[in-house]
Amino acid sequence: MDVKVDVEYCGSCGHQKQFFQLAEEIKKNVPNATVAGTAGRQASFEVQVNDELVYSKLQTLAFPDFVAVADMIKDVSTGKPVKKIDQQQAVDCILL
Repeated sequence: MDVKVDVEYCGSCGHQKQFFQLAEEIKKNVPNATVAGTAGRQASFEVQVNDELVYSKLQTLAFPDFVAVADMIKDVSTGKPVKKIDQQQAVDCILL
């Protein structure tokens, strides 16, 4: 089954790098997936799969776990339903 992934990312924040990382992870797992990215709203990293929003950095203030996104897309490519992603990337935080 064809899977279409659209990512809106903040161009001025430098989130294009994360978009390319996510696209690479998706293509590694689902080579036939169509992955497109567009620069958009400030601080955004919004991931849509087959026109359904599955992750919003604007809502969570964190990036999604890219492996979790790719795994879900792999499931969708085999006919399973699109699911929201609730896993986030670990943030290294050091308190001084």
